[in-house]
Amino acid sequence: MSQFGTATPFPYLILAPYAVQNSAPARRLFDEAPARSRSEYGRDRDRIIHCGAFRRLEYKTQVFVNHEGDLFRTRLTHSLEVAQIARAIARNLRLNEDLVEAISLAHDLGHTPFGHAGQDALNHCMQPYGGFEHNLQSLRIVDELEERYGSFNGLNLSFETRSGILKHCSLKNAAQLGDIGQRFIDGRQPSLEAQLANLADEIAYNNHDLDDGLRSGLVQESQLMEVSLFARNRHLVEEAFPGLSGKRAIAETIRRMINDLVLDLIATSEQLIATHQPRSSDDVRHAPKLIAFSDSMRKEANELKHFLFQNLYRHYQVQRMTSKARRCVADLFALFMKETDLLPPDYLVAGDPVRQARKVADYIAGMTDRYAIREHRKLFLVE
Repeated sequence: MSQFGTATPFPYLILAPYAVQNSAPARRLFDEAPARSRSEYGRDRDRIIHCGAFRRLEYKTQVFVNHEGDLFRTRLTHSLEVAQIARAIARNLRLNEDLVEAISLAHDLGHTPFGHAGQDALNHCMQPYGGFEHNLQSLRIVDELEERYGSFNGLNLSFETRSGILKHCSLKNAAQLGDIGQRFIDGRQPSLEAQLANLADEIAYNNHDLDDGLRSGLVQESQLMEVSLFARNRHLVEEAFPGLSGKRAIAETIRRMINDLVLDLIATSEQLIATHQPRSSDDVRHAPKLIAFSDSMRKEANELKHFLFQNLYRHYQVQRMTSKARRCVADLFALFMKETDLLPPDYLVAGDPVRQARKVADYIAGMTDRYAIREHRKLFLVE
């Protein structure tokens, strides 16, 4: 008989004792029968991949707004890159690969159009109504906003996946989230899988934003020779391939940079785990952070991050688009709050300005870059 027609448990890889175990029942907001052909966290991953918010990431900004070119990263390609890096590290550390992949793929679901510029503008608009934060919005999407199932709103993901999605949270917001926010109040750590997804995100965006910056011409290779992580690996590429230049040389350099960061993270995390000896995922919650870079690699990663902030994110051409993006989001929010009849019926709330503002934020945050630009043009230009 096929494995899909039996009650035989899915053959999981052997995980370390401190990993989140597949054998433990998944805690969900709504009870469901166990998955039969995949792990519970594999079920979470698959639900994320098939949801509408995940598809919309294809047309949401990483650094460069969607219409600026077809070769730059989007939130979708970034999320896939984070998942690949995180899963490779998880396998080395014997962590739960399905869980770390689910967290990685979902971590940016709540991002607004226009990247951090859009988030900052929407947060400013929402200050009288509780503010806006993309981590909380990601959780709101998977808990409430997705409409795919007859029995419940959202995706009904497991507690561990939801907890990993919520990387940051103020104590005020945590107090309103029940058990999912309790670790912030108690000062406890998330799972190792969640810690890993967070650092895989950093590895991916630093190195791939660097790649896009070079591709765009806003950052020059000569400038990067002052960044130790880049310079060291660029010299290694020159030794291996004398005279190699252009995009091949950059690709060879960046993949070596990622490899340095990944190997350091694995080695340092193994040392921390060996020192603190967690015997279960519950022990992990009461330990210090156990997924980390060495001090020397953290210094180099921060140097790269600082370079990107100064030379790419604050480049005047990026700032010009950032300025337009902020105005676009602010204009849309103000207009929708003033003239609610311009909203789709599903986003109308009568007699409650706070809930109405949150629905406006849901509507704007769900827009892609090009949809937000089109909406702004239709509503503010007479054509």
